[in-house]
Amino acid sequence: MIYSTIYTRDGELFKITLPKFNLEKIINAKRETAFDIFSNYENYQNLLPRHFPSVRVRSVRGNISVVEEHMKFGTQEFIIMAKHIAEKPVLHEIFVIGGDAKGSYIKQQFLEISEKTKIIVNVDWKLKTKMKVSSIFGKNKFEQYYAEILDDFAKISES
Repeated sequence: MIYSTIYTRDGELFKITLPKFNLEKIINAKRETAFDIFSNYENYQNLLPRHFPSVRVRSVRGNISVVEEHMKFGTQEFIIMAKHIAEKPVLHEIFVIGGDAKGSYIKQQFLEISEKTKIIVNVDWKLKTKMKVSSIFGKNKFEQYYAEILDDFAKISES
């Protein structure tokens, strides 16, 4: 966890812990299959409606897309504008360029291991407001919530 300094609306100094973590998972699917599922942002709301109630693609240019996403992590909800950059089949990067978590970054790497895929995810999550900080970041829950999303993507890739 990383400590960050944030100011409240009244200018009060306030320190919170922001999640910066790495996750790894080996799944029983070929790298191309796993990559296609994880980078299929236009269908996140159909694949994982519990985590992504709404997704709207705003712009696509080659391997770069701008996507409006309504996300749920546990009981916390975020509306973000994200820039997805896909380098098939090895890398999917997500830069949050607007909304509740502007400045956040998620990197998903896909490594081929025989008939399996090792997925390495680096998350650097930031909040632009106070947004019920204690409820989402208490006891390392954010990493747990993101691990649930990773597990759900993995299950779809393996089926």
